[in-house]
Amino acid sequence: MNFYHRTIRIAFCAVAFHLIAGALAAQTPDPNTAMKAQTKPATTTHRTSTVTNSGSLLHPATLHAQAPETFDVKFTTTHGDFTVHVTRAWAPLGADRFYNLCKHGFFNNAGFFRIVPGFMVQFGISADPKVAAVWDSAKIKDDKVTQSNTPGMVTFATAGPNTRTTQIFINYGSNTFLDGQGFAPFGTVTDGMDVVKSLYPGYGESPDQGQITRNGKAYLDKNFPKLDSVKTTVVVGEPVHTAAPAHHTGTPGATGSTTPTKTTPQ
Repeated sequence: MNFYHRTIRIAFCAVAFHLIAGALAAQTPDPNTAMKAQTKPATTTHRTSTVTNSGSLLHPATLHAQAPETFDVKFTTTHGDFTVHVTRAWAPLGADRFYNLCKHGFFNNAGFFRIVPGFMVQFGISADPKVAAVWDSAKIKDDKVTQSNTPGMVTFATAGPNTRTTQIFINYGSNTFLDGQGFAPFGTVTDGMDVVKSLYPGYGESPDQGQITRNGKAYLDKNFPKLDSVKTTVVVGEPVHTAAPAHHTGTPGATGSTTPTKTTPQ
């Protein structure tokens, strides 16, 4: 069983348990208090030149650049813009993976397919089924949890130890119980949290992750037309990179998600 539904579902079940017990109420935090206190990074004018990189989204091993110690990524979405500030020291492997994904347009057109109000929004399955298939098996090792899953923090989903690939969630609530389960935040939303919290929530958890992996954006457009999605990501202050095209022969790596949609974790 794969986390992309499973472990976040564990987290969701944990939230439900706390709600029932009266120990933790679902929250919709004020976006102005959603992040840890920190200095907002100065606005940086980014260059818009395009640089072709030898790496390819169809070959994850070719996209392995080390991220800067800190960097910002501007997400332009169908609902508005938001910015994620990453501190590499918080979770170096996760920061490096996020940097490469954003730099090479992996998230472009990807849908925000799972929204649980008061808990989190999840995204990170490629809009292109060929790309989604190869990254499904491109796992990275765990980082030590150095930060807490408080509102606005950005974290990789995981299917268990050393299984992070491309799926990411942004915390809506104070989900500190996730810290002990190995969820290591690598960044935080510093601008546009109001946009993140108002992404279209009407479909809840209905989009099938396996179908997204196998059929890409076409599945979401047909069945969930109101779903918001990423338009582009830009690493602020760096040239826009485009991964070199690659000929797709056969189906390298995994052929799709094995994530069940309505299964209670064992």
